[in-house]
Amino acid sequence: MNPILILQTGTTLPRLAARHGDFPMWFARSAGLRRHEFVAVRVDAGDVLPTSSRAYAAAIVTGSASMVTERLPWSERCAEWLSDQVLGMRLPVLGVCYGHQLLVQALGGSVGWNPQGRQIGTKSLAASAQAKTDPLFGMAGSAFRAQTTHQQSVLAIPQGAEVLASTVQDPHQALRLGERAWGVQFHPEFSAGVMAGYIRGRSDRLRSEGMDPVQLLKECGPAPEARRVLQRFVSLARGGRL
Repeated sequence: MNPILILQTGTTLPRLAARHGDFPMWFARSAGLRRHEFVAVRVDAGDVLPTSSRAYAAAIVTGSASMVTERLPWSERCAEWLSDQVLGMRLPVLGVCYGHQLLVQALGGSVGWNPQGRQIGTKSLAASAQAKTDPLFGMAGSAFRAQTTHQQSVLAIPQGAEVLASTVQDPHQALRLGERAWGVQFHPEFSAGVMAGYIRGRSDRLRSEGMDPVQLLKECGPAPEARRVLQRFVSLARGGRL
């Protein structure tokens, strides 16, 4: 069975990395992948993107501390690669946070600073009518909890994209971007402990932005349905059903 390709676009806070590992391990743990069942490519550090996708079952694009609007050279190369994968129907793709935004930009949508500011913490998402028949979101119900941390958002979706989930602060929390591509602004790979670590790690900044880290920590908790979205993507892709 071909491995899952994880395109790593950044790294986590040093304290979280020391305790939980870095992004690829979070995805692997959440999706139930063993070490030989995924391949991580550190695109932001100069790793070369695969010239052929035939060796992989699917691709996942991680989050990042970088901003898509910076249009960094490595990011632009990754966007071009993703466009080729999606439009050429080569690989199932799941973009997460930065990966979600990059996928949208690659397919003709737009990304920018969220006019309502930063969103962080465990939030309740509303699923759309289209989500009911979606392979990844069909069992999530009309509302589900998810871990979030981002300042930029998708401002305009590509032509033909479908909104699958939203919050008041971010109407494009999850999108279907073709037959085999999805983007989620939330983090299905985060545990509650990782989410709390981000809140603690950014507590001074959050206070300066008028948010209450103590209250955010009280609201922080598990988000099993969001994690199942990731698990369904991996399971369906590895089974050849995407």
